[in-house]
Amino acid sequence: MMKTLATIFGALALMTWGAAAQEGPVPATAADAQPALAAPAAIPAVEVQPAAEIQPAAPAAEAVQAEQTASAEPKTAPLSMVEVILFCVVVVGVIALGIWKSRDPEETEEEKKAKGASDYFLAGRGLTWWLVGFSLIAANISTEQFVGMSGKSANWVGMAIAGYEWLAAITLVVVAFCFLPKLLKGGVYTIPEFLEYRYNTLARSLMAIATLLILVGVPTAGVIYAGAKVISVFFTGYSAMGIDFGDITVGCVIIAFCATVYVFVGGLKACAWTDLFWGAALIVGGGVVAYFALTELSGADPNHLIQSAAANSGATVASLGNPSDSLWHGVTRFFELNSGDAASGVNTVGGKLHMIRPADDAEIPWTALCLGLWIPNFFYWGLNQYIMQRTLASKSLAEGQMGIVFAAFLKLIIPFVVVVPGILAYNLYRNDLKEQAEVKYAAEIRKTEDPAAVKGRPVIYKLTDSFLVENVEEGCAHAIHNAEVMKVGEDVMANLKQACADLKADAANDQTTLAERAPFVEKIASLNNKIIKPAVDNSDNYYLTDTLVGFDYDSAFGTLIRKLLPGTGWTWFVLAALFGAVVSSLASMLNSASTIFTMDIYNKLRKNAGPTELVTVGKIGLLVCAVIALTIAPFLDSPAFGGIFNFIQEFQGFLSPGALCVFLFGFFVPKCPRIFGWLGIVINALLYGILKVWQPEMAFLNRMAVCFITVVVIGFIFTAVNAARGGQPIVLPDRGVVALQSSSRAKIFGWLVVAATVALYIIFW
Repeated sequence: MMKTLATIFGALALMTWGAAAQEGPVPATAADAQPALAAPAAIPAVEVQPAAEIQPAAPAAEAVQAEQTASAEPKTAPLSMVEVILFCVVVVGVIALGIWKSRDPEETEEEKKAKGASDYFLAGRGLTWWLVGFSLIAANISTEQFVGMSGKSANWVGMAIAGYEWLAAITLVVVAFCFLPKLLKGGVYTIPEFLEYRYNTLARSLMAIATLLILVGVPTAGVIYAGAKVISVFFTGYSAMGIDFGDITVGCVIIAFCATVYVFVGGLKACAWTDLFWGAALIVGGGVVAYFALTELSGADPNHLIQSAAANSGATVASLGNPSDSLWHGVTRFFELNSGDAASGVNTVGGKLHMIRPADDAEIPWTALCLGLWIPNFFYWGLNQYIMQRTLASKSLAEGQMGIVFAAFLKLIIPFVVVVPGILAYNLYRNDLKEQAEVKYAAEIRKTEDPAAVKGRPVIYKLTDSFLVENVEEGCAHAIHNAEVMKVGEDVMANLKQACADLKADAANDQTTLAERAPFVEKIASLNNKIIKPAVDNSDNYYLTDTLVGFDYDSAFGTLIRKLLPGTGWTWFVLAALFGAVVSSLASMLNSASTIFTMDIYNKLRKNAGPTELVTVGKIGLLVCAVIALTIAPFLDSPAFGGIFNFIQEFQGFLSPGALCVFLFGFFVPKCPRIFGWLGIVINALLYGILKVWQPEMAFLNRMAVCFITVVVIGFIFTAVNAARGGQPIVLPDRGVVALQSSSRAKIFGWLVVAATVALYIIFW
């Protein structure tokens, strides 16, 4: 085992050495291009500004002009030739290693045919614990987190978004000892296959089709988009060989192509070996970005930083102190800027360093911690095909349990390299995130002026709190325009105009804070949502803009890379880690999608298909899934989806609560009747859809909780009726595929992970 670990970290050290060998002096890239303070004078005590003062927004015309000017200026290559070579060598080398390790040179053609589907889809059921652990993390932590989760943390949610990671650590421990033994006992290839093993064929087919549709259309497309988002932000304005690398579609094509190639050739085994390197490199790369961001924060102008301070943090220009090059000074500034009690509303109205948020929070209310947040966690880590496929490929139950607990430990580290950098991105580069949103706003304005797009329909502007805060004049004008188009009553119009007048007066007062301004903003946003609801419900007769936002939070991590890393010698390493991670996650999803299509759908239709035929069909299915996801991905750049992380999590709700209930009853309630296998999934999908339409304001985690409780109650009713009728318990046979001896070491480390998670929640309560 020690030799194995030495090989892993030796390879990682070699990659790190390549970065250090070319590392030069770090350029003085002050936040948001602020001039560097060579010898800052002491800040007088009387110079105290209120936290989170709001600067007036640039009008749309200026945004259009800025966009045109930026596109006209020639851009220098963001990577040096040496960095480009290092990037390509590492990416191609690791992918080639994965393909090479997926093939056994001593294996005969007959042996390959005998293994067939098991070898391609489940790596021959031979993965050891360290491969399982790193592979779980690499498959999970992708640009979905680095783009979506860091974007959410840059917004008002802050550290609370880390709940997905830290609760996942506890979830993984439970999965290792409660879910995995049941699944390995059944010797299944896929998660839906267990439903046939426990319930019936209809339950398996329904789960397989729903999983395949959601897997390809939501997380797979989402990961392609998220990876392309980093590429497009970093390479904004840069073209080579006539290709605009700042185009989101170009990034989508590059990422989808690379992932498809090596999973097509090597299957799950190729994914697992590349995951080993990308998983470790990703954690190091995120740590590097966090380090440079904290260093930059320590040297930033306090007059700039105060704009991003939480309104109730108590931070002032004087309290932030003079700029310095001390890392610890950056840490203290980080806590000072983002402290304060958690509060609902627009960004920085309250502190961001809390895991517990108010009950009326739109994203993660504290009530979600009681049940809602656990549902997607248990579904994702225990019943998600592209995650659990690694554990189903474990050499034994003990190896699988050790691998899962190892992954749980790594999950505790992730928020410090993903969530914290997102918060820092807003502190440092608030204006850059705003400019990204202004470019999108300018594009929307151009669409409203295009007769071919509008088709003579009245234009309706969809506004958000953040847009109104940053664009007071434009936001109020759009809200009043909407009211005029919808022909609201005199009382509503008077109320709206008064709210706009109050907001403008407040914006003109330099002494007001965001906390004082938030009620005016929320009133206008609420009135606007009610006014435009008939238009939203009847969108064929109106031209609805995309949702207008004040900041493009999904560009937070990409902005950090673009601003902090050039010239440090680390750019190629972090980009390679991110690129490898997204390709790794995407490859895992495509492999899982092809596995479900082949084993749960095709193999049921053609029961006599041989191993070679199944592998061939799996490869064809993989290509089809890749094309579908690639077609969807570029459209996710629209603000209408509310951020990539929301898009992925919310749409999983149509399946996850019901599926989790069905599996829990299948695992632990032997007398639950077989009909519940498909009925629970159908009831959940219908109920979730009804709540989404009738209660759109309800946080999606609370919708999940309502659906879960409803399906659980129905499950107990069916079980009670079945027991009353004399129904016999269903005994699941052991198919003898792998050894089912549990790991005592994994249990000890599992309890340590749970204790560490509780401690982190106490610290960031």
